[in-house]
Amino acid sequence: MSSQVSTVVCCFVCGATSNLQRCSKCRGIYYCSKDHQKKDWKRHKQSCKETEATNCNASSFEQKFGRSYNNQLDPATFTSEGSSESEILSAAGELLGGTLSPVLNNNIEEVVSKGKKKALEVVQSSVPISLNMVQPKTKNSKYFPAVTLIAPIDHHIKDEKIESMCQNIIEDLSTYGVCVLDKFLGDEEGSQILAEVLNIKEKGALRDGQLVSTKGKGKEELKTIRSDQICWVHGKEKECEHIGYLIGRVDALITRANRMVNNGKLGQYNITGRTKAMVACYPGSGTHYVKHVDNPNRDGRCITAIYYLNMDWNVERSGGLLRIFPEGFPIVANIEPFFDRLIFFWSDRRNPHEVQPAKDTRYAITLWYFDAAEREQALRRYQKERLAVAKSNST
Repeated sequence: MSSQVSTVVCCFVCGATSNLQRCSKCRGIYYCSKDHQKKDWKRHKQSCKETEATNCNASSFEQKFGRSYNNQLDPATFTSEGSSESEILSAAGELLGGTLSPVLNNNIEEVVSKGKKKALEVVQSSVPISLNMVQPKTKNSKYFPAVTLIAPIDHHIKDEKIESMCQNIIEDLSTYGVCVLDKFLGDEEGSQILAEVLNIKEKGALRDGQLVSTKGKGKEELKTIRSDQICWVHGKEKECEHIGYLIGRVDALITRANRMVNNGKLGQYNITGRTKAMVACYPGSGTHYVKHVDNPNRDGRCITAIYYLNMDWNVERSGGLLRIFPEGFPIVANIEPFFDRLIFFWSDRRNPHEVQPAKDTRYAITLWYFDAAEREQALRRYQKERLAVAKSNST
């Protein structure tokens, strides 16, 4: 039997239903007179200010991220499915070696299972954010020697611009939970990265993405949830020099912003590692990813970074819109996957999101950054579970 709940608008103090006036600041509570509003002000004051701030942020959110729709978010309405823990752990290990081997890449779980020692190493590892990945490029030489994080990352980009991007990341993540940076590397470098991604695809290195839980789901059913094809790369492979350069640039921004003074909500995390880069392709024909959370189970990922590689993309014609449903806002962020666009958002339950059906082939590269403390706790849980399973299988 279903039950219906009716809502009656009335004075908060006396319950009267006539001659009502709404609080002009928060717009969320009613009174029948000024006297009753004053009487309730001591109790209502704090929540009124918080609601007013949220409404103000929602307005600026809408201006910043364009078109918006009502965000009637009910936890039961989205599928809490991100990349599986085994996929993230495998991607953090050194399983691919120095080249893109389609055979090895498509059989990661088989490789892990071949040796308990190797599997344990994978469990314990994440890719450290290395200064060796932060290397500026010139036209005359591929790379300069490694530089410190406070130096300019690229000789064409002034330190003031890096500082500005870091400030944008800090302010937008703290205020909205989402940050968008356009024209991040420029057309020339972005085109080189796209060429490497197309080469990965041509080599047959892409495989179907995994989910947190696959129990009871067939292959076709899984594709109704997530139908992208992916490949994990380190950035040091000979076929991925430009992807490696992108990784270094994003590493530098995140690491620098995380260590800046007055770093907002970023200051709650100690970011020292990340996953490998996930190269993703939605091959058109309605491929998509339903509403989900990247890190629903506290696996250590705190920031999702996505770089888009889609030239002349038109959402009305090609679909593939990223829609984020940020916690605490009555609206959503609609983000077009434009070429050379870099975005950041919190990876946990604050940001359920979806990739709407793509009619044309859509490319992106994703990195997940780990909070050291949460990641350590997650790995202990995972290691304990794996050892318990191994012990159970041996008896």
